Amino acid sequence: MGGVDVTGTWRAGWSGALRRFATSPYPPVGAGGLLAVAAAAQALAQPGSSGGGDGDLQVAFVLLALFCTLPLGLLWAHPPPAAVTVFVACVLSLAAFGALTIAAVVAQLAVLYRLGRSGSQLLAACLALPFGVFALAGPANLAARIPAVLLAALGPAAAWAGAARQARGEAAQHLAAQEVILGSLIEHTARGERARVSRELHDVVAHHISMIAVQAETARLTTAGMPAAGAQRLSAIGDTARAALTEMRRLLGVLREDTRADAAERRPQPGLRQLNDLLDQAREASGSGIRLIVRGHMGVLDPGIELAAYRIVQEALTNARRHAQGAAVDVELYYAADALWLRVRDNGPGPPPAISASPLTSPPGGHGLLGMRERAAAVGGQLSIGAAKGGGFVVEALLPVAAEAAA
Repeated sequence: MGGVDVTGTWRAGWSGALRRFATSPYPPVGAGGLLAVAAAAQALAQPGSSGGGDGDLQVAFVLLALFCTLPLGLLWAHPPPAAVTVFVACVLSLAAFGALTIAAVVAQLAVLYRLGRSGSQLLAACLALPFGVFALAGPANLAARIPAVLLAALGPAAAWAGAARQARGEAAQHLAAQEVILGSLIEHTARGERARVSRELHDVVAHHISMIAVQAETARLTTAGMPAAGAQRLSAIGDTARAALTEMRRLLGVLREDTRADAAERRPQPGLRQLNDLLDQAREASGSGIRLIVRGHMGVLDPGIELAAYRIVQEALTNARRHAQGAAVDVELYYAADALWLRVRDNGPGPPPAISASPLTSPPGGHGLLGMRERAAAVGGQLSIGAAKGGGFVVEALLPVAAEAAA
């Protein structure tokens, strides 16, 4: 593994160095210099092309060879002037001496490619057209005809390749800009929806819960001759309402980005380790007997599984307190190797008529059963509700557990 890491680091370092070198101004200058040396060497080795080896013509041919290649150093910074200079030098070399060096051919192809990539397609076409004329009606000697034919055939292809590369780059930039705009729109929409939900919770739900707490406390203090049990129940209602307000403030702190520093302290989501506290609260609120039965090895599960199980038990206890007041409730957890089996059963009067008729729906005005089913489905589990054997109401859930989480 150490050798692989070293090799990957070495390759990444060289790749970054090559990218930086390719985007620097040095490669064009270096390429122009190398081609100039090659062109000068070939021009000096072709005395026949300068008209019998005359010294002045030899120098002129070498100078034209240098002018065909050296402007490549300015091609990336100033494409049109450099391209025109290379083109004129190549045409003069073919017309005056009937010869063109290989380095000059390469330089002319690079010029046409650069013009196509920089968006000067019209100039590239104008500079490629004369070589076709040379190929068809130029000098008959082979030294002039071969470079002209090569430039006439490969020049338009080089310009087209540069234009295609430019088009692909522009398309990639356009696509990246579209993705950024789409991401911004999605984020803006999500923020607006969070703000709307936050306003609804703050203006409507929190107001009603606070009124419940106030009215419960007022009823406890102003009702004469109230039994101690009734006063205790009203106090529990107020405490529950205030706890709900605290939880809602935490939720609002998550939804709203402009949460103040003195907002309610955020806590992690509850899990099965907080189940005993939940059962104690339910016993105090309902005054009924609630048992917790655990089978199997009680390991630490995935937080999503534990949260789903906790919320299902919480909603099931709320339904039992609402529809089967005073009934005993059994909460059973069975930790299997690949699943968590959950069962909440009470010995009350059984399911309401609406649930008995259609177990897939919640009673009018309630969404608790639907919420439990959605929580089970969110973690890949299943939930069933209905009448229990021997009377009462039962909620059963099967939540799959990953193998590594159950270990």
